[in-house]
Amino acid sequence: MKNAALMLLDLQNDFLHPRGAYGRAGQTSADIAAVPARLKPLVELFRSNDSLIGATLFTLVTTRGGEPMIASHLKKMRPFLAKGDFVSGGWGQQVVDELAPADFTVEKIAYSAFYMTRLEWMLRQHNIKTLYCAGIVTNGGVASTVRDAHVREFECVVLEDGCAAFSPEVHRAAIEGLRPVAKIATIAETLRDLTL
Repeated sequence: MKNAALMLLDLQNDFLHPRGAYGRAGQTSADIAAVPARLKPLVELFRSNDSLIGATLFTLVTTRGGEPMIASHLKKMRPFLAKGDFVSGGWGQQVVDELAPADFTVEKIAYSAFYMTRLEWMLRQHNIKTLYCAGIVTNGGVASTVRDAHVREFECVVLEDGCAAFSPEVHRAAIEGLRPVAKIATIAETLRDLTL
């Protein structure tokens, strides 16, 4: 496990907590809400082995007046996003308490956690070769990050039940689409493999 990192992709209060941006807007699913509890044993294993846990934090960059700069495509999909949501350093941007703290965090402004971030540099500094990827949403941030990791020659394991989307059908399709670039495994299989 010394060359492996567990990546918690966008498992943030504004996405998951009932008082977060998505929760206030009623934009959630039972599958998404269940992810942190399912991941907790794996997080604890990584922590107890002193293995690296990283987290990506979707962030809305603000203007001088504090208004969020929201991409036009995102504004159409999520018109409820408002001032104070996903703000850098704010409660909503942070990793949910159930999984916190991460050893390092990376703010991101797009689907892929590699796009215009320091993620690759952080992973190389820690001599990481394998990424265990979990998070939301499977067809968005997870898929984009895993594909970008693949082209950077990181070995990826996508935790099938450690990811979720707004519908089971979308989640399943995204997982199938990732099979050519990543190993797909359950949390239980991963716990077993890492403790042998």
